[in-house]
Amino acid sequence: MKEASAEKVANALIGVAVVGAAYCVIKTPRLRQLAWRLAVTALTVSAPAWFSREIQHGWTRSGRRPGVPAARGMRGGMEA
Repeated sequence: MKEASAEKVANALIGVAVVGAAYCVIKTPRLRQLAWRLAVTALTVSAPAWFSREIQHGWTRSGRRPGVPAARGMRGGMEA
């Protein structure tokens, strides 16, 4: 079996496993509740933490210090 064929078969098997797992979660009330709680937790905890990291990273990369306003008359590093 060639590598491309093996990858296609593996992808198909993973897809079938995901669909089967989703079916089991949807049909089982306790698993459905657990999945819902995990999704809510991910959105309410992970997303704000990610936004905070991205904002801090962007601020750091801009070279500005917190609490120091940008110079007036400056646009993109060039004077107006």
